[in-house]
Amino acid sequence: MAEIAPPEDQQPVADLPKPPEKAKAPSPFKIDAAVRKELERFGFDEAQLAAFAARAANQESTVIAGEIAALAASDTSTLPPPGTIEYDRLVLRGKQAIARGSVGVVILAGGMATRFGGVVKASVPVTGGKSFLAIKVADVRSVAPRAPIYVMTSAATHDRIEKQIVDEGLEGVTCFPQLVSLRLTSKGELHVEDGKPSPYATGHGDLVTALRLGGVLAAFRARGGQLLYMSNVDNLAATLDPLVIGAHLASGAKITAEVVRKEPGDRGGAPARVDGVAQIIESFRFPQFFDQDSLPLFNTNTFAFDAEAIDRDDLELTFFRVEKKLENATVIQFERLVGQLTAFVPSHFLEVPRARFLPVKDPEELEARRPEIEALLRARGI
Repeated sequence: MAEIAPPEDQQPVADLPKPPEKAKAPSPFKIDAAVRKELERFGFDEAQLAAFAARAANQESTVIAGEIAALAASDTSTLPPPGTIEYDRLVLRGKQAIARGSVGVVILAGGMATRFGGVVKASVPVTGGKSFLAIKVADVRSVAPRAPIYVMTSAATHDRIEKQIVDEGLEGVTCFPQLVSLRLTSKGELHVEDGKPSPYATGHGDLVTALRLGGVLAAFRARGGQLLYMSNVDNLAATLDPLVIGAHLASGAKITAEVVRKEPGDRGGAPARVDGVAQIIESFRFPQFFDQDSLPLFNTNTFAFDAEAIDRDDLELTFFRVEKKLENATVIQFERLVGQLTAFVPSHFLEVPRARFLPVKDPEELEARRPEIEALLRARGI
């Protein structure tokens, strides 16, 4: 197997290429040429925006139509305890995959931290002056010094994160941006702020498209890469762990989703079967009558993906219509979610300890979780 090139050989991906040329009707949108040029850096597709506009006025149903049932026993597994033969076997398997250069890491960092004052979330200091992104990179390097690290940015964060990577000396990190579109009114017209259209990122479900458009996935596979481990930049507990990598490989599935035991107050997706297919279902897709508390597991948005299995043209995830309240208006956005990949690619659901799920959404949560985060960093030697 070809070995992955050293991190210093990697080059940042500045922009996404323009979408393939399509036959277009005359544009109904008035977009300034300078604005259009900036949007096109991030894969803006005006034909897609026109399709969104046609859907904007409709209150579309997002509810799952199929039969929803609990997971089968074969859909899930737990991590074996330290000191057992199975634990040692999985750790060894994971370490061997990392040592071969088979494993890469994806960090989702497209979000702005509005609750931290509107800065880039990846750049927020966590402890000891280290940012979220710096800690995530240090975690990877503590286990896999040569593993490639890919950061999915957005139009709002891309340039600033590329500068952050240089300023913080984060070597071997490649940025690639997710896609961008423009917010709409409920009538399908452009939402305008200060005389300009309002851009937004079209969801972390852009992952596969952005990896492929930017050439990142092809380059990773060409270097011998086989498995990508993905987590959110603000979940510092989602560490690159040989045990988890070994468990993914042992499952035989093409995607492994890390899930935790649900606790009161958890809001988000959960794994279940739909017409017999095990998958992540976002909370807004459950029928109103369905008791979501009957499902004991909760999605952490942390996944291991077989690179070959997601390098496909037919993984067309749904763009869901979302109403979002801004300061002075309600706007319409269309977003796709990475967890929906589990509906198309054979997936397994690995129940991990709650300690591997420590998302930080605001300063109060950071302050409350700082002791756990610092203990985690000490244990990892970071």
